Amino acid sequence: MIRRWFSRYSVRYPRSLVYMLQASEYHPGDFLRWYHKVKNFATVEQRKQLVRTKKAQYLLAVSWVILLIGGISAVSLLMSAADIPAYINALLVIVVLPYIVPYVLLGVVFGTHILIERPVEYLLMRRARNILAAHPAKKIAIAGSFGKTTTREILKTVLSESKRVAAPPHNHNTPLGICEFIATLRGDEEVLIFELGEYYPGDVRTLCDLIKPDMGFITGINEAHLEKFKTLDRTAATIFELADHLGDKRLYVNGENDLAKTHARTGHILYDRSGVDEWRVTQPHTNIDGTSFELVHDRTQLMLHSSLLGLHHVGPLAAAADCAIHLGLSPTDVMRGVAATKPFEHRLHPATDSAGVTTLDDSYNGNPDGVMAVIAFLSSLAGRRRWYVTPGLVEMGERTRDVHIEIGKQLATAQIEKVILIKNSVTPSIADGLKEGGYTGDLLWYDDALEAFRALPLLTVSGDVVLLQNDWPDQYQ
Repeated sequence: MIRRWFSRYSVRYPRSLVYMLQASEYHPGDFLRWYHKVKNFATVEQRKQLVRTKKAQYLLAVSWVILLIGGISAVSLLMSAADIPAYINALLVIVVLPYIVPYVLLGVVFGTHILIERPVEYLLMRRARNILAAHPAKKIAIAGSFGKTTTREILKTVLSESKRVAAPPHNHNTPLGICEFIATLRGDEEVLIFELGEYYPGDVRTLCDLIKPDMGFITGINEAHLEKFKTLDRTAATIFELADHLGDKRLYVNGENDLAKTHARTGHILYDRSGVDEWRVTQPHTNIDGTSFELVHDRTQLMLHSSLLGLHHVGPLAAAADCAIHLGLSPTDVMRGVAATKPFEHRLHPATDSAGVTTLDDSYNGNPDGVMAVIAFLSSLAGRRRWYVTPGLVEMGERTRDVHIEIGKQLATAQIEKVILIKNSVTPSIADGLKEGGYTGDLLWYDDALEAFRALPLLTVSGDVVLLQNDWPDQYQ
């Protein structure tokens, strides 16, 4: 408590506040929840660092101006104080000042959003709509609680085999991010692929109104962002705003996800590891070198191999193949395109070090369906000692404990030899699930992820496989 109070007078305090605003995407509720649970404002930047955007620099300047003016005022009051009440007033200014700064910053953020950002966003979106309205490319939109980036990259890689394809980079899935991407288009693209971010009801509808997609993919629905949506029904309704917009246009829905399958409508194309539309999957196989399967329809047979790991990729790959053929690619183009797909950074990305230890970096996978799929893949790697390292998942809302108990049970069933849990509010539930599942392997605890990462080279031997599952942002530490 004392350290927390004194940390508000640290020279890093203004920077910490701006970093917290930035990491919370300037959402007041998320920022304040984080602010009220911080134990030391001098150490909030652990996993990432403040990105010095113009907005961040402006807010830093505002913070320092408030503190300097308040500090000068307090000193002036102290120097001119003639009695005890005057001294008390000066001390109150010093005590209260750090508590005022975050709320002033929120006011500045709100005012900037209303007076500057919203008008600019309106103009950018109007310009982007005009560009897309005149653009001849087929527009594909992807919505879902998980798997959007993987599906986007699979589609982009496969379709690029014979089409000019463009898609926003990284996680640019908000209106402004997409508008920035649209401004870079040359105009000769044949296919545009958009990932639709959904954080609140209406988000997908807004992006569909901007993009006007010709076809779409719904990758699944689960507890990701349940803390914001509150219920899975609201999550599903928001994601299926894409279906509302497309009407009878082509829409692929992940049939392996129960919630997505339940909400699918007549005419939607379900895909899973058994096939898609009229295509059947045969002989699926996966190992540390990738995933292979055959896609068969009538007399056409596609022999497909991808460097992506895990049978959970068979469905999205099959759907991408069907989409590609629908858009005019030849079977040969499809086979070459699928062969070019490979693991994406921080999404079950393998790397083997000089000691012969293979690390599977899945630190961007923070959803229950993805976790279960990856545990299943890890389970399939027979003949190796397997490690599972996780801090758990965030934003699971009221389902938090149930989700993490189930993860523990799955790890026990998969007989993963070594489990490392990072101490926080959710990993005890994973431990409870391990116990309920009759886990017989070794359970190790570490105070933070960095400590666990430093220990792993001393614990592992050649041939081991280490899965790094998810990475908590600083606001959840």
